[in-house]
Amino acid sequence: MSCLLTPPTRRVRSAVAAVLFSGAASAFALNTATITSSVLSVDCLEYRVVGICYWLHCTWTSCSVRTSVKVRHYIPDAVVSSYSNTGENPWTDVRAMSPPNDSAQAGGDGTTNHDNENNLAKFKNADVIGHPGGYVLSQFASRTGYACEGAGTAFMPYLLSTLDTLAWRNNIPEKYYPEARTPGMREIGSRAGANLWGNVYPRGGFLHQSDDYMSAAVVAQRAGDIVTRSNQAHVYQSLLADAKDGYWPAGALKESDASTGKWQELTPTLANTCAVFPHSDTREQAEQGDYAWALWRPYACCERKGQIFLGSVDFP
Repeated sequence: MSCLLTPPTRRVRSAVAAVLFSGAASAFALNTATITSSVLSVDCLEYRVVGICYWLHCTWTSCSVRTSVKVRHYIPDAVVSSYSNTGENPWTDVRAMSPPNDSAQAGGDGTTNHDNENNLAKFKNADVIGHPGGYVLSQFASRTGYACEGAGTAFMPYLLSTLDTLAWRNNIPEKYYPEARTPGMREIGSRAGANLWGNVYPRGGFLHQSDDYMSAAVVAQRAGDIVTRSNQAHVYQSLLADAKDGYWPAGALKESDASTGKWQELTPTLANTCAVFPHSDTREQAEQGDYAWALWRPYACCERKGQIFLGSVDFP
C-alpha cells in the first residue's frame, strides 16, 4: 500500500455523500450492511499526516536511511449495543450471541408504579462486538494515504453482558471501588456544567437517569471502558493491540476525551459524524430502549521501509 498521499477521488466523495444523506433517516432495523456502509465518514475517520518515520535499510553491500510518512486516523473497532430487553440486541444479525440464560433474563426499568413519577432505575444490557466494516474502511482510508490496522476483529464478541452477570447485574466487586463511592470521580459530564449524564463506575447495567438515551450512552461508555483495559473484574476479551515498530495502537478509552475514542450513533438514528459523551446534539429516544454506537479509536502508523526502525518525529 502506497505511502504517497493523494486527495480523495470523486468516486469516493460520491460514495461518502450517498451514505451521509441516507444517515438522516430515523429509526430502522440495524443490520450488518448498514453498519458496514457507515464507515464512510470523513468526520469519524479524521485522517491526518502527523510526522515522519525513519528506517535503516541494508543490502549485502550497503545501508541507507529511508523515510515514510506517519499517519494518524480513527478506526471503528467495535459496535457497542446498549439495550433494555435481554436477547434483543438492535443489531439483528448478532442477536443469537446474547440470548437470555438462567442468570440473565428480562430487563427494563425500575418503577414506583405511579404514572406521574420518573422510573427509579434504568437497566441496559450491553454487547461489544467487532465492527464488520474493517475492509471497507481500509479501502476508504487507503485512498487518502497509508492506512493503519485496528485492534478489532469483525463479529468477535468482546463483551456480552449476559455472560458477565455477577458484575453487570450485581455490581460485584465494583460497587466497593473508590470510583463508585466518590462523587465527581469518573463521571460523564459534571454537575457544575449542568450536563451530568451519569457515572462510569460501577460498570454495570443499572443507573439512575430519567433520560433513556443518556442511560444507554452511559452504559455504552462503561462497556467501552472495560474492553479497552486489561485485567478487569469482568467476563470479557480485551480490545487492545500490541505496539510494534512503526505502529502505535489506541489505548484505554476515557470519558469525554476524543483523543482516546469517539462514538458514531448507529440507531435509532444513523449519524454521519462522531462525538463524545456528553454532547449537545439532538437525541432521539428509541421506542424499544435499544441503541447502538460504533466505537472509533485513534491509531498511528507508518509504512515499513527497512529492517530496523530508527524512530519517528512528529510535526508540531
